[in-house]
Amino acid sequence: MRKQIAAANWKMNLTYQQGEQLLDDILAANIELKDNQEVIFGVPFPYLTMAEGKVKAKNYHVSAQNCYNQKSGAYTGEVSVEMLKSIGVKHCIIGHSERREYFGESNLMLSEKLDLLLGGGLTPIFCCGEPLSIREAGTQNEYVEKQLEESLFHLSADDLKKIIIAYEPIWAIGTGKTATTEQAQEIHAYLRSVLAKKYGQEVADEISILYGGSVKATNAKELFSCADVDGGLVGGASLVAADFVEIIKGLN
Repeated sequence: MRKQIAAANWKMNLTYQQGEQLLDDILAANIELKDNQEVIFGVPFPYLTMAEGKVKAKNYHVSAQNCYNQKSGAYTGEVSVEMLKSIGVKHCIIGHSERREYFGESNLMLSEKLDLLLGGGLTPIFCCGEPLSIREAGTQNEYVEKQLEESLFHLSADDLKKIIIAYEPIWAIGTGKTATTEQAQEIHAYLRSVLAKKYGQEVADEISILYGGSVKATNAKELFSCADVDGGLVGGASLVAADFVEIIKGLN
C-alpha cells in the first residue's frame, strides 16, 4: 500500500521562533498516524536542525526545500545533499514551480539533483505541473509527461519507487483557485499511467503522487479521497496550525 502524505512547504516564511511555535502547536494535536500515513515538514534551511529535534513521532519527518545539483565546491550560498544528510534530514523538495520559474531550474538539473539525493539515501519530493497558459491550451498532459521523462526516466525501477511526486497546477498556487477533484484525479491518473507505460503498473502503483495547489482544511479530505491523489504538498495552509492539523486528519 502506497503512502498517504501530508507535506508542509513553509517556503520563505516565519521567523525561527514562529517556526518553533507552529511545530509545537501542530505536534500538540498528537495525531497518531496509520502505518500508510506520513507527515513531512518542509522548513527553511536555518530551521532544519530545530525541526529535527522536535519531530520525533512515528512517521513524522523533516524535509529541506531544495538542494544543489553538485556534490560540493565553490558554490557560495548553496546547500549540498551531503550537508543535509549530515544533520539527519531524510527528505528534500526539488523542482517546485517557484524554483523552476525564479531560478531557471531545468529538467536536466533536476535529474542531477535526483541522482545526488538517491545516492545519499534521501527521499526526493519531485514537483511537476503546468502554468495557466498550458492548462488553457489543453496540453497539460504532454507538458507534465515531458517533465517526468526528462528528469526521472533515466532511473531504475527500484530508484523510482523511492521518490514522492507532487503535482502542482501552477495556476492554483497561492491564487485561491483549486483544481476540482475531477481535474486532480484526472491528471494524477495520467501521471501514473505515464509511469506505468515506462516501468509497469506494479511500480507505478507504489509511487505516492501528492496534489499541490491551494490545499486547504476545507477541501483536503475530498481531494485525498480521489483514487490517485495520495495526499498534498501544502503551502499557505501549512503555516496555520489548526488548518494543517485538519489536513493531516484528512489523510485516508
